[in-house]
Amino acid sequence: MATAFEPRSTVDRLDRPSAYFDGRRRRRDHRQREPEPEVPAEDPLADAATLYVGNLSFYTTEEQVYELFSKCGEIKRLIMGLDRFNKTPCGFCFVEYYTHQDALDCMKYVGGTKLDERIIRTDLDPGFEEGRQYGRGKSGGQVRDEYRDDYDEGRGGLGRAIQMERERERELERERERRDRERNRNGGGRDRERERDYRNDDYDDIR
Repeated sequence: MATAFEPRSTVDRLDRPSAYFDGRRRRRDHRQREPEPEVPAEDPLADAATLYVGNLSFYTTEEQVYELFSKCGEIKRLIMGLDRFNKTPCGFCFVEYYTHQDALDCMKYVGGTKLDERIIRTDLDPGFEEGRQYGRGKSGGQVRDEYRDDYDEGRGGLGRAIQMERERERELERERERRDRERNRNGGGRDRERERDYRNDDYDDIR
């Protein structure tokens, strides 16, 4: 008895499941079933022993800062903030203590008090790094002093950018005045020449 054979297709089915899609789905399902535990971010200020001190007068000395802040604990290091170009004090500093508790005590008892008739600001800082002692403003000082339009005698008067703008305006005004004087001198000389020629013509007519 003859056996009937089923015809066998040699063409792959176009509607078969996608191996790429199934792989992505399995990976996605795996991630959803087993979420990675989140690692809590460490607080950089949890054990900070450094303080950023702001709103200082440009004329406050390192000795004055040390005397005040040493009342809350032994100071390990004191770094005065400097103008990036002139290397002169520009109104801030870093105070590093040996312990976190001393830094907290300083914020509690010294922050908000006056030094050189200015209310100083203290904030915990993750730690001083070389380069941070320089101002980041365009003119070399602190950014806050660039466009300040109020006159602050303890921080150099008006903002640096405003001072520079007004100096440019004064320079332009001086240049305009110089050109006007030059123009007047040249114009006056030409007028005198014309007057002299006129007088010579009159003298010729008389003769």
